[in-house]
Amino acid sequence: MSTSYADNALSIGRTRRNVIAIKPVEPHAPFFDLRLVVAELAAERQRWRESQQRSTEPGGRELPSRDALSQILDRLRGVLFPMRLGPADLRQESEDFYVGHTLDTVLHALLAQVQLELRYEARHQDSANTAAHDERAVDIVREFSRSLPRIRALLDSDVLAAFDGDPAAHSVDEVLLCYPGIQAMIHHRVAHRLYELGVPLLARMVAELAHGQTGIDIHPGASIDAGLFIDHGTGVVIGETAVIGKRVRIYQAVTLGAKSFPSDASGHPIKGLPRHPIVQDDVVIYAGATVLGRVTLGRGASIGGNVWVTHDVAPGAHITQARSLHAAGAQ
Repeated sequence: MSTSYADNALSIGRTRRNVIAIKPVEPHAPFFDLRLVVAELAAERQRWRESQQRSTEPGGRELPSRDALSQILDRLRGVLFPMRLGPADLRQESEDFYVGHTLDTVLHALLAQVQLELRYEARHQDSANTAAHDERAVDIVREFSRSLPRIRALLDSDVLAAFDGDPAAHSVDEVLLCYPGIQAMIHHRVAHRLYELGVPLLARMVAELAHGQTGIDIHPGASIDAGLFIDHGTGVVIGETAVIGKRVRIYQAVTLGAKSFPSDASGHPIKGLPRHPIVQDDVVIYAGATVLGRVTLGRGASIGGNVWVTHDVAPGAHITQARSLHAAGAQ
C-alpha cells in the first residue's frame, strides 16, 4: 500500500516534534534539593500524626476523598436528572439502564467513603469492631439510596419555585441547567440526608463542594422544606440548626446565622444547640439581610434588604430599613 507525500511529511513532522520534546536538561537548569524538602515534609507529617494520635502503621487512606466525592456527586446528578444532567449522548429508551448501571457504581463508591468515615470515627473512639462499622456503612448507603426518589421530588419543587419566582427564567430546564441556587440545593439535599444518616464529615464535604462552586454556604444540618428559591445566591449563608419552611425565597448575601455561642465550663462552645433562625412558610428575605439567633420569621413575612434582625417577626409583617430606623429613633 503506497503512502502519499503528505503522509510522509506528517510522519516526519511528528518525529521532529517528538525529538524536540525530549531534549536533555540544560547544564544551567536550576537545581532543587528535593530530597531535603521531602524529608522535612515527612518529619512535619510525623509530628502532626503523633500530636493527633494518628496511626503510623503502613496502610491506605484514612479519610474520605474530596475528589471521589466530587465524582460521586457528578454521577448522582445524572442519576437524578438523566436526560438533562446525564451524558450528552443518552437516549430516553436507555434511560433506566443508564440510571441502574450508574447508581450501582455510585453506591459502591459512596460505600467506600462511608466506611472510611466510620473507621476514622471508630479509631477516635477506641472501637476496633471493624465488621460492625462496615455493616453500618452498608445500612447507611442502602437507606440513602432509598431516599433518592424523595430527594428528586424535593429538587423538582425547588426548580419549580425558581421558575415561578423569576420572571427572567424561560423554562424549568434553564433553571436546572444554569441556576447556582439549584446546584447548591442538589448538593444540600444529598448532604442533608447523609447528615441525618450519621456521616457528618461526608455531608460537610459535599456541602463545601457546592460552596466552592456557587458561593452559597448551606450547612448540611439545616432543615429545608420543599420549594426553596435562592435567587442569584452568592454570599448566602445558612447555619446548621436553621429550619426553613415551604416556598421560601432568599436573595444574595443573606445570612441566617447564630447570634451567640454558649460555652461550657472550659470556655469551649457548646455544639449542637439550636442557635439559628426558624423561617416559616412563604417568607421572602431580600438581598443583604442578616437574621441572627433562634428567632422566628412568621409565615408570609417579608424581610427587606440589608436589614439586621435579632428578634421574632410576626406572620405577614414587612420589615424594612426605613421602619427599623424609625422604630429605633422612637425608642
